[in-house]
Amino acid sequence: MSARPASRPGAQPATRDRIAAIDVGSNSVRLLVAEYDPASGLEIIDELKDQPRLAAGLAKTGCLDEASIERAMQTLSRMREVCQRRGVKRIAAVATAAVREAENGAEFVRRVRQELDIPLRIIDAETEAALSYRSVAHHFRLAGDRTLVADIGGGSLELIGAVDGLVELTVSLPLGAVRLTELHLPGERGAHKEIERLRAYVRKQLKRGISARAWSAATVIGSGGTFTSLGRMVQSRRGQPVGDSVQSVTTAEVEQLIDWLATRTPEQRRQVPGLSPERADIILAGLAVTAELLDWIRSRSVTVSAFGLREGLLLEMAGAKEVAAPDPLRLFREFVERCQGDRRHVEQVRTLALQLFDQLGEELGCDPEERLLLEAAGLLHDVGQLVSYRKHHKHSFQLINHAERLGLPPRERGLVALISRYHRRNGPRKKHAEFAALPPADQAIVRRLSGLLRVADGLDRGHTAAVNTLVTDLTRDALILRIAPRLKGADLGLEVWGASRKSDVLAKLLKREVKIVAKPARA
Repeated sequence: MSARPASRPGAQPATRDRIAAIDVGSNSVRLLVAEYDPASGLEIIDELKDQPRLAAGLAKTGCLDEASIERAMQTLSRMREVCQRRGVKRIAAVATAAVREAENGAEFVRRVRQELDIPLRIIDAETEAALSYRSVAHHFRLAGDRTLVADIGGGSLELIGAVDGLVELTVSLPLGAVRLTELHLPGERGAHKEIERLRAYVRKQLKRGISARAWSAATVIGSGGTFTSLGRMVQSRRGQPVGDSVQSVTTAEVEQLIDWLATRTPEQRRQVPGLSPERADIILAGLAVTAELLDWIRSRSVTVSAFGLREGLLLEMAGAKEVAAPDPLRLFREFVERCQGDRRHVEQVRTLALQLFDQLGEELGCDPEERLLLEAAGLLHDVGQLVSYRKHHKHSFQLINHAERLGLPPRERGLVALISRYHRRNGPRKKHAEFAALPPADQAIVRRLSGLLRVADGLDRGHTAAVNTLVTDLTRDALILRIAPRLKGADLGLEVWGASRKSDVLAKLLKREVKIVAKPARA
């Protein structure tokens, strides 16, 4: 795996707009000013970082400290001035864990907007993880790897798991460096017993948040201040020049650093080569999280990334300037190819599902706009087999839900993910958190379309595209579904059996028995 350069030297055309991203984190506030070119990527024009430490005291009081707020306001004011002098046309600013969790977080955001005219917005943990992953995916070749991206902030640890470059896992855990330091390492030195207790707590959180078996020996890429500090300190200890270049740090080197730094006071740590003085008091907590994560998934090393949420935000801004809407079916099919899907099967399921929609949609109360959702689910429902066949419907849900390149808005992508998730095993149930969280109208869409998709999938149980056409006959007591074979003499017994087993959701919606009838085979 290698990194792709994010910028190129030399002057850029003056006609290109300059954009800026501001990340208001729990420990640091960072600004990045850049220009974007589709061929060469981001060219960094300027950057600025300060550490007002908004998360200070948050774990105990539940509120942002007034002194921290004032420091953050001063930092943001300087960043606004940099943007003005650099000729920035558009600014995107996001606030993460500390502001998200604080009782007065919304008040802080309003103040930033009113006093500084910076469009700050609070993002949820999933969006935060997605931005960090987008940055990493832009700079690293992830195809063919099982990759875990870890971003340790001041308030939380964001984990993004990907298989062959496709996101399957996003987890946010309360394991930020500032939070853990305040709660578990209040002393000046950080005694070994305190560190062991902290590590035990981290282990419990990781066990709840991520499967060690599923992500065993995954490639770990670390993003954020803890990891860049780790990389620089290790470079110094190796006798190498300290810089931001991408590198790999072994698990043993992480453990050795923890043991050594634990013998140093915060003042002594401020003198450690490669470690920012402002991070000296929280670095042990960040390294403890790193060590426990590597141990939990049995990984031998972590690759340090110098790229983070700000780069992801800039890439999102640059992508928003695209005006040509891609063909969604092409994007769906490309996604299936990337997931090594059975193209003939999913095309057959798509065709049969649309035939069912056209014949039964009005009776079910479907809107015409739902046809594309069903078409997407027909093509995408099996992508989870890239991870494993067992429970592949759940893997499909995760992959689709986090696939940004499908050309679907977040709501529609989420619906397609759920419709696909219910193509096998149990149908929609209120006990499933993702389904229960939907508004009633969207729950009804998932029920209707998954009912059709299940039958269509059953009609190609043998993955042979044996069914040519289907005709529905809705009587008072039953839905009779007559299917005809593609080839004369073909036996459709398997298809009848497969569709019958998956007709439960549709039968409940129609309040009728569903009967599958095959055209008699001809000798």
